[in-house]
Amino acid sequence: MAPSVLAPATWLVLADLALALHVSFVVFVVAGLLLVLAGGWRRWRWVRNPWFRGLHLLAIVFVVGQTWLGQVCPLTTLEMWMRAQGGAAVYAGSFIGHWLQVLLYYQAPNWVFAVVYSLFALAVVAAWTWVRPRGFGAAPSARD
Repeated sequence: MAPSVLAPATWLVLADLALALHVSFVVFVVAGLLLVLAGGWRRWRWVRNPWFRGLHLLAIVFVVGQTWLGQVCPLTTLEMWMRAQGGAAVYAGSFIGHWLQVLLYYQAPNWVFAVVYSLFALAVVAAWTWVRPRGFGAAPSARD
């Protein structure tokens, strides 16, 4: 293996940034649905933004797809690779599975996470019928 051009501490900072990005992604997916539902009830116009809704749907579809295919999230892979470059210990498995185990001592087979993610994705799709996003280029209506 060729020597790294970055100092180990730099790799660890980069790994922490990848972790922060991963946490932000999870918060976007989970809080996004909660905000859409609350916004539908409270009539917040921004929750009907088609860009926000499209990105939110794509995010959960990506998570469900990779989980059913048995793939580890690319952000998890990137973070672990950077930690290894920095000389730190890495964990095995998925990001969510690892942190649930660390935080809650929860262990489950991969299929359990796939089912939970799939049910969450169905809730996101169901939210499209209750809180319909505006069309692209459409101005907010009085109904929003």
